[in-house]
Amino acid sequence: MGDVAKLAGVSHQTVSRVLNNHPNVSGKTKERVESAIASLGYRRNTAARSLVTRRSRTIGVLACETGQYGPANTLLGVEQAGREAGYFVSIANLREVTGDSINDAITHFRNQSVEGVVILVPHPDVLAALRDVVVPFPMVAVGGGTGNQLTGASLNQRLGARLAVEHLIGLGHRHIGHISGPPHWIDAAERIKGWQEALGNAGLEAHVLLQGGWDAASGYEAGLALIEQRKRDDQPPVTGVFVANDQMAVGVLRALQEAGLRVPEDISVVGYDDQPEAAFFLPPLTTIKQDFEELGRRCMSAVLQQLDSEAGNEEQIVNPRLVVRSTTAAPALSPARSPLN
Repeated sequence: MGDVAKLAGVSHQTVSRVLNNHPNVSGKTKERVESAIASLGYRRNTAARSLVTRRSRTIGVLACETGQYGPANTLLGVEQAGREAGYFVSIANLREVTGDSINDAITHFRNQSVEGVVILVPHPDVLAALRDVVVPFPMVAVGGGTGNQLTGASLNQRLGARLAVEHLIGLGHRHIGHISGPPHWIDAAERIKGWQEALGNAGLEAHVLLQGGWDAASGYEAGLALIEQRKRDDQPPVTGVFVANDQMAVGVLRALQEAGLRVPEDISVVGYDDQPEAAFFLPPLTTIKQDFEELGRRCMSAVLQQLDSEAGNEEQIVNPRLVVRSTTAAPALSPARSPLN
């Protein structure tokens, strides 16, 4: 910093003000200092700075299941928000959720002197394991669902599911099935509740619930089961299906196509997530879009509020929106059965 100050013709303190974006520095002075920094290739000694300020400017992220689209993009959103706030993000990705693995991650964060931790919570086991862990820094949760003891930020999964089902109801569908994600996932459980609520609010029955596993193969198997349901005489045939994510919707579309069922003429399909490929499915998929970048910003805001001892312990909710494409239409033959059935 002394070398930068000498080259720019300013004091050591002025260089410090420029580095910390202090408002009381003129534009010309800031330009001279920044030019000197670039010329000398100056970089801050972050380790020394941490010793002086007792701030590491590091946020830990405890994550699992990041191979899935939702958690992966949530993690990217948190990382981006951290960088924008001037924080380095250290990630501990759990292969399995156990008390020992979480303790190891917390120890890792403690050794790095993180200032706070963001918990990516795809299923309740993470929250259950955290109850028995002593944590020396603030924690917030992403997507903790209802009844979560940690504040943070969540995508409104129930609202997204209601939007999907209400769209089908608005088109005239009265027999709407659901293909859910794995039962131990919080998001899957919330989407089931949203499907049930939308049908209940419309005076309709939630009588066809099939379970998938987030992947296209499980969606294909669920699609085959859905086709068999349409052949039964004890239940009215499903004319619309809400699928809990876009990957499973790929498999569902394949199963329906192989059975000779047309989408959306014979059955309408709504997905969830709005993956980049969803617009290029055949036909293009109607789905629910989630704003993962905004989720990351909200979550980072929550942890920074705790670090600054500010109020703001309420859960921050990010609402999704419906994206209508070509896989949904009015039920052409409802309530009668298709000739294929």
